Amino acid sequence: MAGGRPYTALLLVLSLILLIAFADFAEGYKKLRPRDCKPKCTYRCSATSHKKPCMFFCQKCCAKCLCVPKGVYGNKQACACYNNWKTKEGKPKCP
Repeated sequence: MAGGRPYTALLLVLSLILLIAFADFAEGYKKLRPRDCKPKCTYRCSATSHKKPCMFFCQKCCAKCLCVPKGVYGNKQACACYNNWKTKEGKPKCP
């Protein structure tokens, strides 16, 4: 029995390392509340010169998906719904 303890401790340490490593990835899947959409979209659209349409579509996407990717551009894979919602022409709907 005493020989199994080092392996249990090692497994626990490895589990904690994996949990920490994937914490940022998992954070993108947290559900927002509808009231959180405007501040998240304000930041998301802060770098564009087309703020009005960006805010309109970002808030529309956030209301549906309850998720806004981190950053001002890209990272859409963190929010599958946000990433996969397309226009009739097949272009991304969400900024």
